[in-house]
Amino acid sequence: MNILDDLKLQYKLGGIAMRVIYWNIACFLVSLVFFYQYSIGQFAFPSWLALSSDPQSFLFRPWTFLTYAFFHDGFFHLLFNMLVLNFASNLFMTFFTQKQYLGLYILGAIFSGVAFALSFYFLNIAGSIVGASAAIMAILVATTTYQPLMNVRLMFFGNVKLWHITAVILVLDLMQFRLDNTGGHISHLAGAIFGFIYIKLLQNGTDLSIIISKTLDFFTNLFRKSPSTPFTKVHKNYKKPTEKVTSRIVTKDKTQQQIDEILDKISQSGYDCLTKEEKEFLFKAGK
Repeated sequence: MNILDDLKLQYKLGGIAMRVIYWNIACFLVSLVFFYQYSIGQFAFPSWLALSSDPQSFLFRPWTFLTYAFFHDGFFHLLFNMLVLNFASNLFMTFFTQKQYLGLYILGAIFSGVAFALSFYFLNIAGSIVGASAAIMAILVATTTYQPLMNVRLMFFGNVKLWHITAVILVLDLMQFRLDNTGGHISHLAGAIFGFIYIKLLQNGTDLSIIISKTLDFFTNLFRKSPSTPFTKVHKNYKKPTEKVTSRIVTKDKTQQQIDEILDKISQSGYDCLTKEEKEFLFKAGK
């Protein structure tokens, strides 16, 4: 099995968490081809992919509230996010379903994107963001909210509580809030808040991921070709037609009646008075 076949097998059997990682990597490779400015060594994402804080941009491109969460502006940005996503995904999938995972990833990204756009708009700051960090934080904080005391074994640190890891990441975000990438840190914290809200609502019987599941099911069924009605073989019971007794009786009566008429004619006028047809009929009837 070559590397390509191995990747295909991992994608097929890895579940939704592995597929989301593959989607992020695929988007990064596409952006390297189309959006990377090699002359200046930076990405230049178009406004129809990156999420902009400009209302004229995101109001007419609402899909950017989701597309931004699959693109990254550097290899190490992608690498770090995918490592954390893989870590958080393995923990999340221990307790929840694949549909809940995908729903939380998408809703976390949208919620965080809205928080970023609104905060930058009211702060009168122009900017745009890309990256899966906000959606990843939603998954990590959701798992931590559900099982905060879960033991996680880390290299060089041994066993630590899950909430310790999440707390360190959140504190680092807060410390860098006004240093650089303010929009990114706002979206990270918004993702964390959404992950917390998601679990609390889920524990009260409300699963927000159903919104995404039903939406995806609707479009899947919309474009799915309806199966044609299979040919149904009808078995007919061909019975040998029943001979009608009445028909036999009628036929016999008519024949006998004709014979009787011929016999009466013979008795009255003799055999020679019969016509040729009557003689032949009487001959056949006598056999």
